[in-house]
Amino acid sequence: MSVIRSILHMLWMALTIVPFSLAIVLAAFLGVSRAQRYRIAATWLGLCSLSGGRWLLGIHTRVTGMENLPTGEKSPAVLLVKHQSTFETFLMPAIMPHPLAYVFKKELLYVPFFGWAIARLDMIHIDRKLRTQSFKRVVEQGKERLAQGIWIIMFPEGTRTERGQKGHYETSGTLLAVQTGAPVIPIAISSAKCWPRRAFIKTPGVIDVS
Repeated sequence: MSVIRSILHMLWMALTIVPFSLAIVLAAFLGVSRAQRYRIAATWLGLCSLSGGRWLLGIHTRVTGMENLPTGEKSPAVLLVKHQSTFETFLMPAIMPHPLAYVFKKELLYVPFFGWAIARLDMIHIDRKLRTQSFKRVVEQGKERLAQGIWIIMFPEGTRTERGQKGHYETSGTLLAVQTGAPVIPIAISSAKCWPRRAFIKTPGVIDVS
């Protein structure tokens, strides 16, 4: 059953990414605001993680600690999220009360449809081979986004890490927070128990986010 569920979910993602990505590209061409384009993206990501996860995969999400998030329309925050699978990448824009700017490797810009869409959002892409320049870019663009009420979201381990393992934590997120005065919000997630890293088969269960 898990195999069938996983195939259906993959088909769901493949079929929906095209219209949503093209909608974002078209919206940018027509001059639609970045905030509205972000809402289109967040809707698709929610369909993949919350709705698709629940209906097709039998994966339920249990979120705690939302009361600890900063309040206020322009309140800044730097989210540092544990990275176990693709699930949290999809989930965060669907549950956070503020728009998010991901810090991601520039290679993702070349992924058909997905890359075309994120290139037209308020994200921060970096070249991981150029560490000094990348850090400056994160700080400069991060300050701009935070001033606009957009929260910065980063995976400090830099890549997906197996459940129970600890990777090397980068410091750019905390340094950005220090330079801007924005609070750091650490987020733990147990996504790998249902949605393992680099695994096609997903299993039903509850993913905790706190």
